[in-house]
Amino acid sequence: MQHNETDRATEVTAAGIARLAGVGRAAVSNWRRRHPDFPRPVGGTETSPSFALGEVEGWLRRHGKLAEVPLRERVWQQLVGHPEGAVAALTHAGRVLLLIHARPTRWLEVSSGPDDRLAALLPAALEEVLTPRFGAPTAQAPAAVNTPAPGHAPAPGHAPVNAPLTPPAALASAPYLRGVAELAAEHGARQTFEFLLGRHLDANPRQYTLTPAELAALMADLACPADPAPAPPRTVLDPACGTGALLRAAAGSGARELYAQDDAADLAALTALRLALHSRAGVRAATADTLRADAFPDLRADAVLCHPPFNERNWGHDELAYDPRWEYGFPARTESELAWVQHALARLRDGGTAVLLMPPAAASRRSGRRVRADLLRRGALRAVLALPLGAAPPYNIPLHLWVLRRPGPPPAQPEVLLADVARFAGEGRGGPDWRAVRESLLDAWRAFDGEGRLAEERPGLARSLPVIALLDDDVDLAPARHLPPAPAADGAGRLTDVRDRLGTALRRTGELTPPPADTAGPAPRWPLTTVGELARAGALVLRTGTSGGPARVPLLTDHDVLAGTAPSGTLPEGDEEPVLTEAGDVVVPVLGGGSVARVVDEATAGAALGRNLVLLRPDPAALDPWFLAGFLRGTANNRQASSYASTATRLDVRRLQLPRLAPDDQRRYGARFRALDEFESALRLAARLGEQLARGMYDGLTDGTLTPEPGGK
Repeated sequence: MQHNETDRATEVTAAGIARLAGVGRAAVSNWRRRHPDFPRPVGGTETSPSFALGEVEGWLRRHGKLAEVPLRERVWQQLVGHPEGAVAALTHAGRVLLLIHARPTRWLEVSSGPDDRLAALLPAALEEVLTPRFGAPTAQAPAAVNTPAPGHAPAPGHAPVNAPLTPPAALASAPYLRGVAELAAEHGARQTFEFLLGRHLDANPRQYTLTPAELAALMADLACPADPAPAPPRTVLDPACGTGALLRAAAGSGARELYAQDDAADLAALTALRLALHSRAGVRAATADTLRADAFPDLRADAVLCHPPFNERNWGHDELAYDPRWEYGFPARTESELAWVQHALARLRDGGTAVLLMPPAAASRRSGRRVRADLLRRGALRAVLALPLGAAPPYNIPLHLWVLRRPGPPPAQPEVLLADVARFAGEGRGGPDWRAVRESLLDAWRAFDGEGRLAEERPGLARSLPVIALLDDDVDLAPARHLPPAPAADGAGRLTDVRDRLGTALRRTGELTPPPADTAGPAPRWPLTTVGELARAGALVLRTGTSGGPARVPLLTDHDVLAGTAPSGTLPEGDEEPVLTEAGDVVVPVLGGGSVARVVDEATAGAALGRNLVLLRPDPAALDPWFLAGFLRGTANNRQASSYASTATRLDVRRLQLPRLAPDDQRRYGARFRALDEFESALRLAARLGEQLARGMYDGLTDGTLTPEPGGK
């Protein structure tokens, strides 16, 4: 491929060069010292220089360091090094992908010929596709959309998804956009955008608060019932849309008109493009501070889904004191979440449903008790559902879902549903059992919603209470404080069974404890190779996880791999082709900084590979999978292959090293690594059973179902 001046303007760091070539950063430093023709820095700093991507690629190829840059990696490096920044590059990619998705022949016409022709024709072609979806373009600069004048609220504006693209900007992006189109030809327009967006989010974890796909689907189902009797909501609003996970889930449930607002112009634009690529629904996206400058004041939506920012002190308390949205009481300065609740209710039609993700403190803080009381009295708050730990960030807090409805005539004896599914929390970083969470909450909500009450209590799980029973001095709506305890029938017998299983697990752990290791003397100086080199040589196939697929199949998540548990997720329905695991595959998490590699067994085979996971499928004639997994777990190996973005650690699997050993030696090491894995699994099981036994004993002794005497009941 010819590299013009704009292509060479894309910059790449030494870490990026190492990823391209599948080597460590030390190798890049050596190349710079030893090869006088190595490209000179074009930017960055003295300690962290950057280089022109086109020049680097040419040098690597001339010196036999690189057969071909993987297309995904090349496009990603062009996105990261884009002159306008990564977010602008993502927006450009989304526009072109929407053109390719909606009018592929128009893209072929525009992209034929040199870059200057593409730059001249592309703006008009984009306008033909973007204007029908998002309205007339605006020349307003994104930075001005959300910048208030001193002392004034910021004025709402359209998301800059349809801001005019000038020919000079198109020319600067032409090589990158051609790469995006080539990637779309291989994987599809939707999948390409999801890949680029997902990698951007992974690389900048501190900048975005994400709503997990499983939680988004649950919230959409609570507002958009799956039963055929009630028609799914047609119009759905998310006033704090972020990256659009909630509206994407709503579109999958049948919504036809989607309204999005966010105070970050880039997020509103990316959400609009994401929704347009994934749905035929109409999309309207706006950017402004929702509470101070509502972009849709006349909207009366069928449903509102919202994951609002938590614990915001500067939400507009002083300037919004007389806002008509506070029908249920003026929220205290410390109760920003109750302001979002009332905003959601104000944007609903009569009988419409809102589902909001809330911090647990919002259900019990004294400063919010008057607003909570009025929400109950008037029948607006219909359910408070406590989620397990690990359901969404912050993962160390059991968040709540509030289900609200724009009140109609109040029933004679109104009730509210309280549910707590904390029992379905995962172990360690494993995440919740989403299937059990969904089934329990949806079943309880639909039974309650149909009758206005829950006919039968579900001890430890769900019950409905008359509103009058909650209108005391505290108006405390924390579900755990109102649910009857789970039945303790045969608690002693259950604990005896756990104790027996623990004894078996401990004996098994003792049997599998590794024998004393022999001293090997000086460390051997093996010839080393990298995963990247093995992939290019065909000794293994490297695949990355996806975020959707054509059918709901078990999903192996990064939490499952880290915790050593069975696949716990469900692959959301989408157009991507999922990567299905096979026995003998090696799966490696790329986030978190842990030295973990898991060999897929027969029980896990067939599960889809989740995001933030890399799958290595070794050629049995060249590589033993246990040998591969064992050496990938070395602490020093992981350190040299890791990079850091803020507080997150990301592992570049291509840079992981392992020795070049003969097949017999590989099998010898592989057998020892496999024995260590069995010991580790037995140890993990014993720890879980021990914790379960101890917790059961504490609970039994404190609730009176057990006595202090051994064997007593």
